Amino acid sequence: MDSSKVQTSLEQLLQGKDLFDYFYNDTLAPHSRARPGLTPVPMEHTTWIEEPRAWRETAVLFDQSHHMPELYVEGPDAFRFLNSIGINSFENFVPGRCRQFVGCNPHGQVIGESLLYYLAENKFELVSGMPLLNWVSYNAAISDLDITLTWDPATSNNKTGKRFKFRFGMDGPNAAKIFEAAVEGPVPEIKFFRTAKVRIGGCDVLALRHGMAGHMGVELSGAYDDGPAVRAALLEAGQAFGLKPGGTLAYFSANAESGWIAAPFPAIYTAPEMKAYREWLPSTVWEASAQLGGSFISRNLEDYYLTPWDMGIEKHIKFDHDFIGREALAALAQTPRRVRRTLVWDKADVARINASLLEEGDPFKMLRLPVATYAYQQNDAVLNAKGEIIGTAAFCGYTANERVFLSLARISADYGEIGTELELVWGEPDGGSRKPHVERHRQTRVKVTVAPAPFAATVREIKKKKIDA
Repeated sequence: MDSSKVQTSLEQLLQGKDLFDYFYNDTLAPHSRARPGLTPVPMEHTTWIEEPRAWRETAVLFDQSHHMPELYVEGPDAFRFLNSIGINSFENFVPGRCRQFVGCNPHGQVIGESLLYYLAENKFELVSGMPLLNWVSYNAAISDLDITLTWDPATSNNKTGKRFKFRFGMDGPNAAKIFEAAVEGPVPEIKFFRTAKVRIGGCDVLALRHGMAGHMGVELSGAYDDGPAVRAALLEAGQAFGLKPGGTLAYFSANAESGWIAAPFPAIYTAPEMKAYREWLPSTVWEASAQLGGSFISRNLEDYYLTPWDMGIEKHIKFDHDFIGREALAALAQTPRRVRRTLVWDKADVARINASLLEEGDPFKMLRLPVATYAYQQNDAVLNAKGEIIGTAAFCGYTANERVFLSLARISADYGEIGTELELVWGEPDGGSRKPHVERHRQTRVKVTVAPAPFAATVREIKKKKIDA
């Protein structure tokens, strides 16, 4: 082999490529949401309809132990280092608390977001969000601060064959009762996005008051080998309260109700200021497999980048500290921006798309249930009455609790009023891209109505009540 032709960095891999064509046609999604074989968690334990109903009516238990990478940041300068990257304020951030941690490039465009645990003095844990974890690692590598990083890759990339920790998510109206029944000894009162140490199934467990379906649920973690005992204890305690284990189909469909726009296309591929980072990243990195898809087409890759406003997380921006992208975000705050909304699909159009599977010729793009998103970074064009593109829609899927088909969108604020009628272009042009999992199909337009994000009233009520961490 000619070693001179071996790709050693992301920058080398992308040199000479049509970046849009590469990410739209030639990559495979690097995450189990689009490739279920990357996680040992089953797609369903019962059915993808009954499992989402459990988080609305009783409770559901998800196994999150395999699909999320984790990064530990420790050392005397860890606090100062992370605060120099995140758009979040670290005011009142002390051990025992968690935050949604968001990182941007120098232009204020989102690289990624993660859950940040403040485990102990000078010790932090970042959970999920590979692009952000890589960005943190790079900034640590070029820093002279006294910090140490330890990786725990997702199961599909973990050469040891075992994670550091198990991680379970339990949510639903009965989640608190099940937690109380499972905990050995006194049950602590845990405020939102705070943690407490408990014992379950004879094992030490860290409990985070958290929830992805709108209730005061818990995220539970502990030593990986203790996972089976803790899971068994939870399921036993939950029998009297209707607890159901949830599979990956139900887990990844929760976005429809929660309004979370997960996994933004990382804003690292174009800016000259990011070249050194691209040269530092290996060609086999997660970001080399990011995948665009949907009806929105632009040869300018930056049209796929998002700001915190696009994702509905602008409340996390705090200008009380210096961080990467601070100046750009301050300028963006003074300009017209897009807003996050839910789009409710017209039921007749949903039926029409499904009926095309029974007709001659190429059907419309299939609506897989419950998650119809077919690219890890989905971008469907959203149109006004004049046919002008006024935004894009990301996640799309069906919610068994609301009995509707939804998209999560970032649209011009001029069209953000609840009840506004718009159109969404469903399917890719010219019969579809070269992505191997995209069948030949026709495009069509779908009538959609603007609704709040989060869409589920239960989620909105919890978010109003939660204490800002």
